Amino acid sequence: MTDNATAAAPTPVTWPAHDPATYRAVPASSAPLDRGKVESLLAAEWERFEKVTPSSGAHHARALGSLPLGVPSSFQHWDPYPVAITSAKGAWLNDVDGRRVLDLSMGFGAMLAGHLNPSVVAAVGKALETGTLFVTPSPSATEAAERFQRRFHLDQLRFANSGTEATMYALRMARAFTGRKAIIKIEGGYHGGYDALQVSVKPDVADAGPEEAPTPVTPFEVEAGTVHVVPYNDLGRLEQLFAEHGAEVACVFMEPVLENIGIVVPDEGYLAGVRRLCDVHGALLVFDEVKTGLTAGAHGASQRLGVTPDLVALAKSIGGGLPLAAFGGRAEVMATVTDGRMPHFGTYNGNPLVMAAAVAIDEIATDEALSAAEGLNIDALEQMNGIIADHELPAHTVGFGVKGAVTWAATPVRNYRDYKRTDFGVAELSWLWGVNRGVLTPPGLDEQWLVSLAHTADDMAILVGEFRELAEALRA
Repeated sequence: MTDNATAAAPTPVTWPAHDPATYRAVPASSAPLDRGKVESLLAAEWERFEKVTPSSGAHHARALGSLPLGVPSSFQHWDPYPVAITSAKGAWLNDVDGRRVLDLSMGFGAMLAGHLNPSVVAAVGKALETGTLFVTPSPSATEAAERFQRRFHLDQLRFANSGTEATMYALRMARAFTGRKAIIKIEGGYHGGYDALQVSVKPDVADAGPEEAPTPVTPFEVEAGTVHVVPYNDLGRLEQLFAEHGAEVACVFMEPVLENIGIVVPDEGYLAGVRRLCDVHGALLVFDEVKTGLTAGAHGASQRLGVTPDLVALAKSIGGGLPLAAFGGRAEVMATVTDGRMPHFGTYNGNPLVMAAAVAIDEIATDEALSAAEGLNIDALEQMNGIIADHELPAHTVGFGVKGAVTWAATPVRNYRDYKRTDFGVAELSWLWGVNRGVLTPPGLDEQWLVSLAHTADDMAILVGEFRELAEALRA
């Protein structure tokens, strides 16, 4: 574990929720944590976890016989075993041990409307009466496309089934449109399972080269092609790479706000600078909004942040809990599908069940509804800021739309190397402390909570309350 989180920031810095659209609050002062206390609390919490989740342990032992790691998707795994869920409704889960658990993971954004949202359930139920798959055009797909076209200001779009599909086809489209093969991606950025986008997702710093000029790292045998890696929030390095390789670069592929390493927000002018450099060198700018999308606000992160990409990939929040993704953008770029330069296929693309859910989400996710959820998020972040200040914790809060995070560093995290210097030991303790008290946030130690349209102020008070208890235990 690397720990530089004890360095104190000299003054608090806050970016408001709406202007310029991101939120971050850094403490005025902090004090080091007692490492022995952190380790002692962590050991006690893991012991408590196994005592309160024996049925999840038994289920995991069974699942290992049929599923590698005992889970359907590797990110669901953690040692010694994950919590197994039997049902969900609204903002709450029920696990196999009979515990009622507040869900603040919410499928990384896929459950923006909440579990079993009545409008989504009704729309999908109606679709079940008329057919689940036609594999031919349907008015339901056209209606959903028109709605998303208006909402996200896209000239055209195509539907897919997962974030990986959306990012894969967006990258293929950029290469087809420009006739170039190389790409530039952000160090630490995650964009699904497509080979070219697996480079430098969370590389070992020892293998990743200089901080100011990262070396591309592939974690296993993939056919990535030429991928250049740059730090987030570093226009100088991006400009240097373009100067050296601009003629071969098809696109800059990035999350506008990094959400694979907590929440890392852009410096003022950074995204506009990326847009300018892409234009100068004839490369496309592709925004991966699989995790942002509607969680960033009613019209996505690009509109909220005021920078328009050439292509955008969407998933998770647009599907109401069903598997739905999309990619779209400028008409001349989308023409690569029309003229056959980038064929796009998929048996389940635009199927009636997910189109019904998509239309329901478009009706539910109004500016007013999302603003109310964001208000709950900001209230919780502000209360946690107070707890951090009262206990002089080496931590700070970050928010974007309806997502929030506590980052265990007293100074801002602006890129992947900053993230690698955060305190992963206390991050693990913070996450596990919540799980043991019936609050589930994503297990990556670097993810963010999500305030869905089903969460209430009372629900968020539970999150704040268990964080206060943790702070008191750390300083006891």
